[in-house]
Amino acid sequence: MTPSAAPLLRLTDVGRRYASGEAQVIALDGVTLDIASGEFVAIMGQSGSGKSTLMNILGCLDRPTSGAYEVLGRNVATLDKDELAALRRDAFGFVFQRYNLLSDASAAENVEIPAAYAGSSKRVRYERALDLLGRLGLRDRAGHRPTQLSGGQQQRVAIARALMNDAPVILADEPTGALDSQSGADVLALLGDLHREGRTVILITHDANVAAHAERLVELRDGRVVRDERKPASGTVAAVPRALGDARRGVWLAEVAEAIKMAGRSMRSNLFRTALTLLGVVIGVAAVVAMLAIGDGSKQDVLDRIAAMGSNQLSIRPGAPGVRGAGDVATLTVADAEAIKAIDNVTIVSPERSMGMILRAGSQDYRTTVSGVWPQYATLREWNTTAGSFLTDADVAGYAPVVVLGATVATNLFGAGSDPVGQFVLVRNVPFEVIGVLEPKGASGWGGDQDDIAFVPLSTGFMRLFGQQFLGSITVKVADGERIGKTESELNALLTERHRTVDFQVRNTASLQEAVSATADTMTALLGSVAAISLIVGGIGVMNIMLVSVTERTREIGIRMATGARMRDILLQFNIEALVVCGIGGLIGVALGLGIGLAARSFGLPVAFSPGPALMAFSCAFLTGVVFGYLPARKAARMDPVAALAYE
Repeated sequence: MTPSAAPLLRLTDVGRRYASGEAQVIALDGVTLDIASGEFVAIMGQSGSGKSTLMNILGCLDRPTSGAYEVLGRNVATLDKDELAALRRDAFGFVFQRYNLLSDASAAENVEIPAAYAGSSKRVRYERALDLLGRLGLRDRAGHRPTQLSGGQQQRVAIARALMNDAPVILADEPTGALDSQSGADVLALLGDLHREGRTVILITHDANVAAHAERLVELRDGRVVRDERKPASGTVAAVPRALGDARRGVWLAEVAEAIKMAGRSMRSNLFRTALTLLGVVIGVAAVVAMLAIGDGSKQDVLDRIAAMGSNQLSIRPGAPGVRGAGDVATLTVADAEAIKAIDNVTIVSPERSMGMILRAGSQDYRTTVSGVWPQYATLREWNTTAGSFLTDADVAGYAPVVVLGATVATNLFGAGSDPVGQFVLVRNVPFEVIGVLEPKGASGWGGDQDDIAFVPLSTGFMRLFGQQFLGSITVKVADGERIGKTESELNALLTERHRTVDFQVRNTASLQEAVSATADTMTALLGSVAAISLIVGGIGVMNIMLVSVTERTREIGIRMATGARMRDILLQFNIEALVVCGIGGLIGVALGLGIGLAARSFGLPVAFSPGPALMAFSCAFLTGVVFGYLPARKAARMDPVAALAYE
């Protein structure tokens, strides 16, 4: 053939040196070479002659230390890593001696790789892969993995991959070195067919018989060209090289979808390691979800029980502030309660005195709390009866010996399902008629049973049960909650004037709720922080495993770079893998955390589920993938293609 006037590839005084300790190894020394479009060139030499280094430079896998290398007039020294990747993708198809196929991908998927980095749609590249495999007699093997193919079949898959983007230059590095004689002859015949189609074929070999298939022989010795011979022209028409450059047609969505597919394949190929990686994230997310659910549930439970005591209320206790055992201090009287009624904004005043006593019904004894109250107590607590009625003003005025039982007391004295209304119980040997049974309220805010109580008129309690005429507490309900602070001040002033000293304590339920809420928030934040530490530990585990994965898959990274993967593609792939791991771990962790919460609820712990903690935990897991996946991905993206391909 007659080479075209303008060379496709031009090397001018190219040298390549490698550092070896304090010395330098000279791989290429002043190589000047032009290769025209459509040539079939064999670069021959013994081991150490520099032929593989020359191929790496020709294929833009490596850069010369000195001199200049041009592809269609473009000096590769002016190109960055991504531009070199685009040049490899569009201009060169690599056929390696060791095939360099991805072991966890099918033959068709291996062939598709260059087109994936060129932005071709999945359907288009799959159809082209099948067409190329069909041309090479492997269509029926498209779904087989490399381990299921013979050496010759694997090399034909590598040739199909080299042709995927219709590259004008085929670089074949010892393509027959690992094959039997028949398979080697078949591969050389395929390279000859590609040359006759007009492609530029550069064959690297140490075998003179293999080199004889080329039209031009370039022999290297000690990094220098010692022979450059051409055979007579064969009449092959050189293909016109297409314009080179980054002609990607893909979009981010397609790239991400492809990266997710690769991530899934990588995870499936190392299931045990993937499971261990997931475990750290799962534990962290589950801990966050479960702990926050339990923390929020406990907070809400306390607030609900405080609210059950009534909103917009003031609680007055005897004894000066800071005095312990204030309930035994005789400073509050019924007269104080009567006086408080006159304060503006006060709607209900409920004095109370309580004592532990034994109640007897027939032969059944039961110890409970007996409280003397006014009738307004039931309204204040929003506590209705399931049988009979509550106390009345007439009961208080008449010192009536009547009692209203809590559900627990009624059950213990008269049995479950019975109606004690109209029957009598003895309290300190005084018969009291049961006039009502209260509806069940369950456990109290402080861990006790709210239904374990009995109510008598306050006047009757003072006369027949309690002895001394002082109160244990006074509860005040106000009409306007916004004015509760003013009402509290007026109440303090009134009692101080009446008692001539501050021998009482006033508590605002609203401020109590705020204090409890703030404390609960602090505890929830503490629980969440402890759980977040687990998530961080899981993230460190992800980073560690991803770093190991990058090391193990160094050759795969080199293959992808050789077939056109840019730094962004490698960065995206490994980041996506970390995100997929953390995303799956986050979903499993959320489900596990909800399961732990449900289990805790079944054991009686207060649990409150809400979307916030679950979304936050999953987002943190996802962010963990971004943060802890970046360093391994960055390490992978910055690898040198030549070193990656040579990694054992």
